[in-house]
Amino acid sequence: MGNDAAPAKPIPLQPLSIMRKKLIYMTCLLSLTACENAPFKLTEIQSSASLSTETSLLDSDSISLIQRKKQQMAIELAFARRTNPERARKLAAVCFSKTEGTVFMPFDLAEIALAETGGNRLSAHAVSSRGALGVWQLMPRRAKSHGFSPNDMKDDEKCAEAAVRELYSKLDMAQGNLERAKKYYCGQGPQAEAYMRKIRHIRLEMLSEFNRQAQKLAMADSAVRNR
Repeated sequence: MGNDAAPAKPIPLQPLSIMRKKLIYMTCLLSLTACENAPFKLTEIQSSASLSTETSLLDSDSISLIQRKKQQMAIELAFARRTNPERARKLAAVCFSKTEGTVFMPFDLAEIALAETGGNRLSAHAVSSRGALGVWQLMPRRAKSHGFSPNDMKDDEKCAEAAVRELYSKLDMAQGNLERAKKYYCGQGPQAEAYMRKIRHIRLEMLSEFNRQAQKLAMADSAVRNR
């Protein structure tokens, strides 16, 4: 540049307190990313330490949203093993949306769907030998108690909403124990015990998929950082 060019304005130095705040903020962001990519452990979601009550997942709205979205991805893949990809995507989204703003996580609703109608391709028209209806298998009288008609149970979103309300009623019976509430969703006795074994097997399947997805994200994140 020639001598006629205007001199560059000096860049003001930031106060030390602002620089410290920025460093703390960046450290927090890195810690959050590491936490989000960590795999789930089965012990974190069983009984009183269920997904819906695990404080480490629900300490902030942002962490909860990220975890719920990751669960939706795992649910879609688990559903896709039982039905076509389009329906799997739709039902996974329903599990996400209908548990939003509740004490439940998407996995909770997905477990019941897979236990109830996973062997029937998650059909909205499924009817049990006892007359339970829809993907989430509500008995007509229970559907009516939650403000829905038996015919509404053919609608996935209405059936899911009725299932959430039913699960709330069972949670109250179980005095806040989500594991027991899911057992009550089925009933009592040997059949309910077999149902819970099925639920736990399904949970392991979805957790395995969840952890695979988390590891992929962690590897992708690590690759970006190393560039």
